[in-house]
Amino acid sequence: MVRGHRGGSVIATVDLRDPDPAAVDAGLQEAGFLLVTGHGVDPGLRADLRAAARRFFALPGTTKQAYAVRVGGRGWLPPGVEANAGVEGGEHPPDLKESFAIGPETPTGDASVDDVWFPPNVWPAEVPALEAAAARYLAEMTRVSGELLDLCGAALGVDPLTTSIPTWTFNINRYPPLTEVGEPAPGQFRIGPHTDFGTVTVLDREPGAGGLQVHTDARGWEDAPYDPDAFTVNVGDLLAHWTGMRWRSGRHRVLPPQAGTPHEELISLVFFFELDHDALVTPLAPPIGRRTDLEPVVSAPFLQERLDAISVG
Repeated sequence: MVRGHRGGSVIATVDLRDPDPAAVDAGLQEAGFLLVTGHGVDPGLRADLRAAARRFFALPGTTKQAYAVRVGGRGWLPPGVEANAGVEGGEHPPDLKESFAIGPETPTGDASVDDVWFPPNVWPAEVPALEAAAARYLAEMTRVSGELLDLCGAALGVDPLTTSIPTWTFNINRYPPLTEVGEPAPGQFRIGPHTDFGTVTVLDREPGAGGLQVHTDARGWEDAPYDPDAFTVNVGDLLAHWTGMRWRSGRHRVLPPQAGTPHEELISLVFFFELDHDALVTPLAPPIGRRTDLEPVVSAPFLQERLDAISVG
């Protein structure tokens, strides 16, 4: 079931227990975003993980440095290593955030693949609760993402995309307060304007003055609606490509910290689901697809090109 649009937003709310495939199709054409309820994820899992993450981020920088990695790695992504707006081209200041990145522990046995897409996770000894909390939450994220891919197939009346050993990345993002980062540089955001790269992104976020905005052609930038019981779900570039650009890869940004709320700190739990690293994604032809000039792509190089574009330095 789709319950309609909250507060005049272009983003519709979908109940996974009784979704309307036709309305899902319409919503993803319009905005590339949905609010998803009825997902069955215990809110306590989100609370436990967020609490453990806050304990990690509160550690001294010298302690966190032992877990530091670059974009695509597993561990702590310090401030300054990522500029998401780079995927749209040009030079951009780094995003005002720090992250802890986790990935699947399902190596293929091929070192050339595993070193890039299935490196071992890194768990901080100082916060032992983080690993267990993440494992419980990520099992649910994998389940929900599979249900969403099934729903995407139903919405288009085609077989859904399937996975065997999928790649995914889970980022716990901390957006520091203005009192910590100081005045943002011109054009600097907590996360700059971009689209995600994979199939579906499942976001559990905290609302704030310096929070999530989404972009549509009809209305430009506007604040994303918030429901504490819902996940914010958006289409990524790989899924948009599969639909022959019928669906919009949801363009979005996270505003910089605002002068009126100088102490605002937000934690977002962001699950980027993809496909098997060697999956061949063939765009759907018209009348479902909207384009006839798109070539099939392989998941891993398609994603890697975008990861390289957002890396700073």
